[in-house]
Amino acid sequence: MGTGNARPTDSRAQDGGSSVKPFGDKCVHLCVDMQRMFAASTDWKTPWMPRVLPHVHRLAAAHPERTIFTRFIPAARPGEGRGTWATYSQRWADMTRERLDPDLIDLIPDLGRLVPPAEILDKDVYSPWLNTDLDARLQARGADTLIITGAETDVCVLAAVLGGVDLGYRIVLATDALCSSCDEAHDAMLLMYRMRYGHQVETMTTAEILDHWR
Repeated sequence: MGTGNARPTDSRAQDGGSSVKPFGDKCVHLCVDMQRMFAASTDWKTPWMPRVLPHVHRLAAAHPERTIFTRFIPAARPGEGRGTWATYSQRWADMTRERLDPDLIDLIPDLGRLVPPAEILDKDVYSPWLNTDLDARLQARGADTLIITGAETDVCVLAAVLGGVDLGYRIVLATDALCSSCDEAHDAMLLMYRMRYGHQVETMTTAEILDHWR
């Protein structure tokens, strides 16, 4: 997570939208790390986040009761963490909790107001699947499909996607509701999803998703 100017990318559904399987009550919106510390002027600012926020909010507001927001919780202090996470928290010392305004860990206010009925899931690594109850929450809902939005396309979103694929979920990426701090990596990831994960990962715009999620 650094600085840059990575842009959101619009996409058509892989099959043109003509035979997209509708989203029903087994679909959950997983919104990754849309937090104030990534929107504010911090070391982890993601410049395109304000641009994708309206799309993220539109999806979340359409079905807040079926939305789970993840929050990345930084280390408490520099040097905390296992292995390379210890050097990571040293590298980003100003982003540790002992130095960071605690309010910046919160969701962007427009999204935070949707909780409840939306839920929050906290994590301390990129993946929302490790050391959390995310899979259990989804299984309790009978979910089989995840619509994924948020930041960053090539870091925490990537971890969410691959973990979801491994657990057998149908993954749908809202391409105009994703952002990164690196243009090249953002574009490369979307290309990879389309070319290498077509059976398990679909790419659609927010409008296309909402057209199929009644």
